[in-house]
Amino acid sequence: MAEQSVSGTTIAFLVSTEGIEQAELTGPWEAVKEAGGTPVLLSTETGEVQAFNHLDKADTFAVDKVVDGVSVEDFDGLVLPGGAPNGDLLRTSESAVSFVRDLVGSGKPTAVICHAPWVLVEADVVRGRRLTSWPSLQTDIRNAGGTWVDEEVVVDGNLVTSRQPDDLPAFNRELLTLVAQRP
Repeated sequence: MAEQSVSGTTIAFLVSTEGIEQAELTGPWEAVKEAGGTPVLLSTETGEVQAFNHLDKADTFAVDKVVDGVSVEDFDGLVLPGGAPNGDLLRTSESAVSFVRDLVGSGKPTAVICHAPWVLVEADVVRGRRLTSWPSLQTDIRNAGGTWVDEEVVVDGNLVTSRQPDDLPAFNRELLTLVAQRP
């Protein structure tokens, strides 16, 4: 990953307080760091967030900033890690949904994996877009006006989507490519 430089960029990683798929947080986080970027953990509350390895509790991570207290202008891109509870909880947070809507609308790179596209659906930013996700979200995406495909990684404008942890190498590569190409 390190051959793609994103030096000088700040990438938001937005998660709920629990249910985050750990690999989908730590994999892109490390890719951003190795490429010279600065990852920042945003959540809906202060303190720590609980990650999971599928259904088993994994590590906790300290929140850097609360989404209520940041602006889209503070970041050069966004990653939404998956985990079914994470995606479901985030889509019920008005501040998280508003932040995602504004960041996607700004044209900044946005990378979303697994169950996190639920937040894109709630933010009403999938209409006319081609994306992938964990297969159980395909009806939600189609009902929101998106085109769902079963592919490892999909890039549609400023949006990168993938299905699951096995797709992380392609997901990270496309995320870093979009961030490196920013104006």
